[in-house]
Amino acid sequence: MDAKISFIINSKKLQQNKIKPWYNISAEETLKQLDSSADGLSLQEAARRLATDGLNELKEVKKNNALHIFFSQFKSLIIWILIVAGIISGALGETIDAIAILAIVILNAVIGFYQEYSAEKSIEALKKMTAPQAKVKRDGQVVSIPATEIVAGDILFLESGDLVAADARLLSAASFKCVESALTGESEAVIKQPATLELNNIPLADRENIIFMGTSVATGTAQAAVYATAMNTELGRIAGLIEEAGSDERTPLEKKLESFGHILIWATLGIVILLFGLGLLRGKDILELFMTSVSLAVAAVPEGLPAVVTVSLALGVLRMSRRNALVRKLPAVETLGSTTVICTDKTGTLTVGEMTVRALYVSGKIYSVTGEGYGPEGKIIFDGNKTESIHAKPLLELATNLIGCNNANLKNEDGIWKVIGDPTEGAMLSAGIKAGGNQEQINKEMPKQYEFPFDSDRKRSTVVRKMRDGKFRVLTNGGPGILLQLCTHLYTSEGIRELTDQDRVNILAETTTMAKQALRVLGSAYRDLENSSIKDLSVDEVERELIFIGLSGMYDPPRSEAKDAIKKCNDAGIHVVMITGDHPDTAAAIAVEIGITSKVDKAVSGVELEKMSDEDLSKNVSNISVYARVTAEHKLRIIRAWKKNDAIVAMTGDGVNDAPAIKGADIGIAMGKTGTEVTKQASDMIITDDNFATIVAAVEEGRGIYYNIRKTLQYLLAGNTGELLLMTACVIIGLPAPLLPIHLLWINLVTDGLPALCLATDKIDSDVMKRTPRKRSKKITDGSFFLTMLLTGFLTAGVAFAVYLYILQNQSTQTARTYAFAVLVFAELLRSFGARSETKYVWQISLFTNINLVMVVALSFGLQILSQHWNVLGVFLKTTYMPFSDVIILIALGTIPLLALEVTKIVKKHFRETKKI
Repeated sequence: MDAKISFIINSKKLQQNKIKPWYNISAEETLKQLDSSADGLSLQEAARRLATDGLNELKEVKKNNALHIFFSQFKSLIIWILIVAGIISGALGETIDAIAILAIVILNAVIGFYQEYSAEKSIEALKKMTAPQAKVKRDGQVVSIPATEIVAGDILFLESGDLVAADARLLSAASFKCVESALTGESEAVIKQPATLELNNIPLADRENIIFMGTSVATGTAQAAVYATAMNTELGRIAGLIEEAGSDERTPLEKKLESFGHILIWATLGIVILLFGLGLLRGKDILELFMTSVSLAVAAVPEGLPAVVTVSLALGVLRMSRRNALVRKLPAVETLGSTTVICTDKTGTLTVGEMTVRALYVSGKIYSVTGEGYGPEGKIIFDGNKTESIHAKPLLELATNLIGCNNANLKNEDGIWKVIGDPTEGAMLSAGIKAGGNQEQINKEMPKQYEFPFDSDRKRSTVVRKMRDGKFRVLTNGGPGILLQLCTHLYTSEGIRELTDQDRVNILAETTTMAKQALRVLGSAYRDLENSSIKDLSVDEVERELIFIGLSGMYDPPRSEAKDAIKKCNDAGIHVVMITGDHPDTAAAIAVEIGITSKVDKAVSGVELEKMSDEDLSKNVSNISVYARVTAEHKLRIIRAWKKNDAIVAMTGDGVNDAPAIKGADIGIAMGKTGTEVTKQASDMIITDDNFATIVAAVEEGRGIYYNIRKTLQYLLAGNTGELLLMTACVIIGLPAPLLPIHLLWINLVTDGLPALCLATDKIDSDVMKRTPRKRSKKITDGSFFLTMLLTGFLTAGVAFAVYLYILQNQSTQTARTYAFAVLVFAELLRSFGARSETKYVWQISLFTNINLVMVVALSFGLQILSQHWNVLGVFLKTTYMPFSDVIILIALGTIPLLALEVTKIVKKHFRETKKI
């Protein structure tokens, strides 16, 4: 068969192998199926495959340019209602009205554009994780080539520090470990070995003979046969999931305002058509009817609403940035406040994301270790107190092993300690320093002579160092059970003695105790050698008759603030769900420790999740709090299952495997310090201090913004209702229009608009986190909302109508309009103080907590009175002179809607208390 045809067939069969997973295929069979060999591909064959399959790079989605982002600000129905109103006003010669309306529309778009101008770069960020160069075998020679030119069948050569350039099946490995935390959530470096795995449906994190694009090599060397490149890799699959999950879904607030816009436009059209038809029956002039209809439309539409919502969200963004939360998309602020479920990754989000030794056992005593991550800051604690000098010697003995049998180094970068090498060894090094050891001194006084690296068969590592007296010391760390079998003596604070059976029982019991606390336990032992030709000894000759020193228990610890933050979430009615790629037992233990669950429930694994249909998952998702050994695809399924249950879901994380779920959630939250660039670009919000507690503060801010928008919306609509009722009543009766378009626009944009901005940025109620979260289906307007709106609107219209009718009987239409305009403005301004809270009375809220509102109301009062005494403003607003005595009377009448609003609060409070009884 022609080689090219053969490869095309193989390419389809192998890059998407449906028959048998690669981890179930032997190394020999892998090469056979890939039509390759241990000598790699020929240059000619590699070029042919590259031409067939394309470059080994992730596809880049089409970016949104600045123009697209700007025009996306005009998607709201309310915005288009305003645009149409502005165009009609301009066509009728009402230039000032048209300019004012369209200026509001443009301002709203500019603010939204400014906040959202950052092109989505999730796929581009993923590309940065791939290796720029890779070593492969071509024509039997190891050569370095651009990683983009790797093809299926290439033999990769890997060593410590390399980035893996494609998904590949291991052919051989020596002390080989990979760091896969960003892809799988596994916090430790994973041991890799080439043996064929027999089990089926093995989770990604447990595929020991497979290496993945985008991961890195911690230690050792290996050769591997590439079976998947580009978008066929696990990293490519995640890139595809991000693109799939990233369809621009509108936020709950946007949906609610859109729904409100539909109601508004149909109600307005209905009233306008009805009154237009009534006017025609009465034989009125069509042009006059059209102008009146435009006035009614202007009265019905809250022109200031888009600006109020946008400014409220923008100021919320500013406040949240001061609390270490950077919001990338404006509506995400309110969405976070609506959150009912927070799905969070464990590694690096709830936990530090770095292995840390938490317990030491030496000379029969148990010590606890403080501090987080790889930093040397921390203490050794015994019985709740800092260790005394009596403990120094045994701790130093254990520290020597932890530091001496170790290839890791710690480095401080911008205040953050990072490990160079294996994360487990980094944790041991940090603990050794805390216990009194000194890496530099050990390396100087006990130089390394030889090393037997860790391997999966021995489950231990050994380093031989030369001491000052010329003797050699063997330092060994490994699994306690196996290590004990090689020990004959025990180190104690009194000296070295023979290891008894009871000693073995005690040590294994302590190992079990640590393991039950989700700690990974390593034992340490040593021996001295007289032989000067150490290199002639085998590993079996070196690792025998050891002296057992002690145990080290380590894990990826919870963040210190996580427990309190989760308690606050529970108190606020928010369900916290842990989703991790880590081991189920570890996940369950951490979940109990930080309060996600109150009992040790078994975590649902990815394998179990695979067996559940989407329908079954949707039914059971509310009863599951911990998921483990899950993939990026599983996380996205969990998010979607919650959304089907009417939940508003936030997803937090820092790894690449979190990115699709973060993109698919109602609000995606990335960690700023430890988060990958992929995750940040997929998110709606970034937590700059990686503090889970910051999310709770952001939720509080979001809830406050929602309630501020709700009360502002009620304030605006009640005013518009009053204007509409006043205009409608006069048209039905046959009276001249009581308000001109300029009056309505002035009320909506200045009299109502400016106080509304102050209401939207009001101080958040202290009890906002004690309220029950809102469901996705709950509307921003409910029965109570409409009742209050109609009542205050009716009273405002009633007061203005009475004043208008009274003045119209005695004076000109223009004067009557001036009085109706003035009393309406006064009523609206006074009512803004009562609108600050739906439950608290106006006298219970200090004016000084919103000084901006006081200033705006005072300014608006001044302008309104000035328009009746200053000809320039009077001509602009088409008002006439009014005595100050009449102004005082109108202000007194304007208090009626405010008083009615306060009475409504009293009645509502009475009914709430009656229900409790």
